[in-house]
Amino acid sequence: MKIIRRIGSSPRERGSMTGETCPDIFELSDGNFAVIGTDATEALDAELPADAVRADHERIVVVCRETLIRAKAHIPDD
Repeated sequence: MKIIRRIGSSPRERGSMTGETCPDIFELSDGNFAVIGTDATEALDAELPADAVRADHERIVVVCRETLIRAKAHIPDD
């Protein structure tokens, strides 16, 4: 598995010059996506809807709205 490309704008393009907030989205060689975000598992785990399940190896990650909006146009339809 390898990172193929960034989806959306880089953190620097979104104004992160210090490296303190660098959410990012990447497309992987296997067709999946990787996300860099803030781990919010503890805060949000109990808030998941009844039909949502999180495996022990999974984390709930938050990315800022701007990161996802800028990525939207770059996410393939299929």
